[in-house]
Amino acid sequence: MSTATALQTDFDVIDGRDRSSFAYFEPHRYSPRDEMPDYSHLDALESQSIYIIREAFRKFDNPGMLWSIGKDSSVLLWLARKAFFGHVPFPIVHVDTNYKIQEMIDFRDYAARRWGLDLVVGQNEQALADKNTYPDGNASRVTCCSLLKRDGLQDVIAEEGFEAVFLGIRRDEEGTRAKERYFSPRDENFEWDFRDQPPELWDQFKTDFAPGTHIRIHPLLHWTEVNIWEYIDREQIPITSLYFSDEKGRRYRSLGCAPCTFPMPSEAETVPQIIDELQATTKAERSTRAQDQEAEDAFERLRASGYM
Repeated sequence: MSTATALQTDFDVIDGRDRSSFAYFEPHRYSPRDEMPDYSHLDALESQSIYIIREAFRKFDNPGMLWSIGKDSSVLLWLARKAFFGHVPFPIVHVDTNYKIQEMIDFRDYAARRWGLDLVVGQNEQALADKNTYPDGNASRVTCCSLLKRDGLQDVIAEEGFEAVFLGIRRDEEGTRAKERYFSPRDENFEWDFRDQPPELWDQFKTDFAPGTHIRIHPLLHWTEVNIWEYIDREQIPITSLYFSDEKGRRYRSLGCAPCTFPMPSEAETVPQIIDELQATTKAERSTRAQDQEAEDAFERLRASGYM
């Protein structure tokens, strides 16, 4: 039995294949078990990601894992559960901007209870109290992201003392993220110098950094958007229904805050249909995220200053 097969079997025993009792699990959204496509190419991706998660947990004393409730971070959470056989041994962090779509928050709270997660919710309460946000008309979209997401994340990192944080970003998602490393250092101000990144050759990762360095860990860096959906299909991972076409023929491809994230026309009501749609599209994944369109280098500036 291969390592990947053994891992799959062990996790099946813990999690169970019958997810009918999970409130957000809709079996008709996935390929039937007896008609599952050949997803064997995902075994290597899964093994690499689980290796990185376990190595980081061994190396860093107090890690946390960021969970946005989106498809990528939900796959990352699933991999963490598999890596430790159903139990996630570190806190799961959600930065709540107060403007997330309500179904995302409902899904978060339900899944955290169901899976016994140590959920830590961070929020920039001062910016919200001051109404220094885009929806209140007092900030640009990029400034709003900086205050509610970047500063909210940095505050919870400081409060919880996280030495490192796992994030579900991918190289193919956006140009700035293509410059990332699996183990990515930030300075004492959480700022990222994308011009000075450690080399990562032949699966050799730098994990020793100067005191005061904060580390972002990216176990999904080598995955593609299609890989993510293939894995969701194979594992039948419960996700929010916002990703599927609604009665108006629209679905979300990327999830963020309600005022700055828009659905796109789509007839994809199942995961296989989403995969087919993505394989034919020429549109960028984050084309429906308004803050990315505010300035050409908006996202790069956000990430350099400590954004996710």
